[in-house]
Amino acid sequence: MIKTEMTQAGPLGASSGNLLARVEGALIWAVEVAAALLVFAEVVLLFSGVLARYALHRPLDWSDELASLLFLWLAMLGSVIAFWRGNHMRMTALVDRLSPTKRAFFDVLAISASLAFLLLILAPAFGYAYHEADVTTPALEISTLWRAAAMPVGAALMTLSALLQLARVANWRAVMAAVLLVAGIAATLALAMPVLERLGNYNLVVFFVVVVTATVLTGVPIAFAFGLATFSYLALTTSVPLTVVVGRMDEGMSHIMLLAVPLFVFVGQLMEMTGIAKAMVGFLANLLGHVRGGLSYVLIGAMYLLSGISGSKAADMAAVAPVLFPEMKKRGSDPGDLTALLAATGAQTETVPPGIVLITIGSVTGVSITALFIGGLLPAVTLGLALCAVVWMRSRHEAKQSGARAGLRLIGRSFVIALPALILPVVIRTAVVEGVATATEVSTIGVIYAVIVGLLIYRQFDWRRVKPMLVDTAALSGSILLIIGTATSMAWALTQSGFSQDLAYVMSHLPGGAPTFMAVSIVAFIVLGSVLEGIPAIVLFGPLLFPVARMMGIHEVQYAMVVVLAMGVGLFAPPFGVGYYMACAIGKVDPSLAMRRIWGYLAALIVGLLVVAAVPWVSTGFL
Repeated sequence: MIKTEMTQAGPLGASSGNLLARVEGALIWAVEVAAALLVFAEVVLLFSGVLARYALHRPLDWSDELASLLFLWLAMLGSVIAFWRGNHMRMTALVDRLSPTKRAFFDVLAISASLAFLLLILAPAFGYAYHEADVTTPALEISTLWRAAAMPVGAALMTLSALLQLARVANWRAVMAAVLLVAGIAATLALAMPVLERLGNYNLVVFFVVVVTATVLTGVPIAFAFGLATFSYLALTTSVPLTVVVGRMDEGMSHIMLLAVPLFVFVGQLMEMTGIAKAMVGFLANLLGHVRGGLSYVLIGAMYLLSGISGSKAADMAAVAPVLFPEMKKRGSDPGDLTALLAATGAQTETVPPGIVLITIGSVTGVSITALFIGGLLPAVTLGLALCAVVWMRSRHEAKQSGARAGLRLIGRSFVIALPALILPVVIRTAVVEGVATATEVSTIGVIYAVIVGLLIYRQFDWRRVKPMLVDTAALSGSILLIIGTATSMAWALTQSGFSQDLAYVMSHLPGGAPTFMAVSIVAFIVLGSVLEGIPAIVLFGPLLFPVARMMGIHEVQYAMVVVLAMGVGLFAPPFGVGYYMACAIGKVDPSLAMRRIWGYLAALIVGLLVVAAVPWVSTGFL
C-alpha cells in the first residue's frame, strides 16, 4: 500500500500555538501562494504567446524562455508542497503488513532517507546555481541564476520540512534508530568504496537494482529512492562532479513540453468544477452506461483520442483521469482497477501521433516521421482491443452499472448539454493541427475554454476554489516532476556507464536471426523503459539498434513501433516504471491497490505487442 502521508507529517502538528508552528505556517502559506501565482502566470504567459503570434502576428521571442524559468520554480515549489503534505508517492505494500509500531518506524525511516538525499544534494545544488550565474539567457539577457536558484531553494525548503517532521515525532527512539540506520548504511557504502571501484559495471546492479528495490519497498518516496541510488552511484564509483545530478534533474523537470502537465491538471480540475466533466460523462454514461464496463471502454478511447496532443504522457493522463474517474467511482468501479487501466492505456497509446517519442525516433534514425505517424495508429488500436478484452472479461459477471438502456430522447438531450464539453478535445486538437498553438500552449487554450464555458454556459464557477485548485495543481505536478527529474539523472548515469554500447553489441551477435533479435529487443526495451525516459532511451539506443534491425530485414517502421510499445510497457509496469507511479499520483490511488489489478492489463499489452512484432502489416499496412 502507498501512503500519501508520513508519520506526524502534518505541517502544524498539535502545538499550533507555538512560535515555530506559526513560522512554519506562514512559510507554507507563502510557498503555496507563490506556487499558485506561478501556475496562473504560466497560463497567462503561454496564452499571451498564442495571441501575439497567431492574432497579432508579432511573436513574443522571450515567452518560452520566461516560461521555462518560471516552470522550474513551479516544479520545485510544487515538490516542496507535496513534501509538506506527505504527498510524494511511496510504495508501502510490505510495510503495511507489519505491526503499527514497526509501520511507524518505517514511516520515520522514509523521512530520514529523504532527508539524507536532500542533505547530500544541497551543496551540489548551490554549486550548480553558482556556476549558472555567469550564463546569460539569449532573449531576456538575464543571468540563469534566477532560474537555477530554484533547485537549492526547493531542496533547502524540503530539508527544513523533513527536519520539522522528525522533530514532531513523539517516539524519539524511533527517530534516532532510523537516523542511525540511514547513517550506518551510508558509512558502510563509503567504507566499501575500494571494493565498489573494482566491481566496474556490476555497480549498476548494486545501486540501480539493490538500492532502488530496497528503498522503494521500505517506503522511501519514489523520487528520493531514485535520487539516492543515482547520487550514491556517482559519488562512490565515479569521479563525476555531483553537480551533474542536479543538472540532469533540472533538465528532466523543466523540459518545456512537460509544462503541459500542470496546465492539463488544472484543465481537469476546471472541467470538474465548472460542470464540463459532469456533462461529458453524463452523455457518455447514457450512451454506454448500460454496457458492463462501459466507462472503462470510454477511458481507453479517450486516451487514444487525446494521446499525443500535449506531448507528455503524464499530461495526457492528467487530462483524462479527472474527467472520468469521479463518475466511474460513483458507478462502483474499483479505484485500483481504474488506475491500473489508466497506466495500461498510457503504454497502449505510446505510438499515437503526434508523439514526441516518434518524432525523436525519426530525428535520430532517419526514419520518415510521416511514416511513423501513419504506422503508429493501428498498433495502438491493436493493444487497445486487447485491453478491451480484459475489461470485458472482468466486467461480464458484474451487474450492469446502470438500469435500462437510455432512450434516444435522453441520449439526444444529454448530447446537447454535453456538446460544449465534447467540443473541447476538438478545439485542442484543431489548435495544434492548424498551428495556432504548440503542444504545450494548447493546454492554456483548454484552460481559457473551460473558464468561458463554465462561466457563460454551465454557470458553475466557484471563485473560492480557484486558489486551492492552483495549489493542488502545483503539488501534484511537483510530485510527478520530481520523479521525472531524478529518473532523468539515473538515465544519464546509466548512459555514462557504457551500458548502452555493451547491450547493442550483444544484441547484434545473437543467434537465431531476426525473430530472436525482435524477441530480445522486446525484453530489453521493457527493462529499459522501466528505468529510462523514452526520449533519452531512444537517443541512446536508436542509432545503435536500428541499423541492426535493417540488416536483419526488419522494417524500420515496424521495429520503431515494437521498440516504442515495449518501452511503454516497461515505463508503466511496476515496481520500477516511472509512468506507473505517475498514473497512481494522477489517479490519487495507492500503487499497491493498482498493482493487484494491473497484471491482467499488462498481459494484454504484451499479447498485443507480440502481434505487432509478428505481423508487419499492423505497422506497415497503410504506408
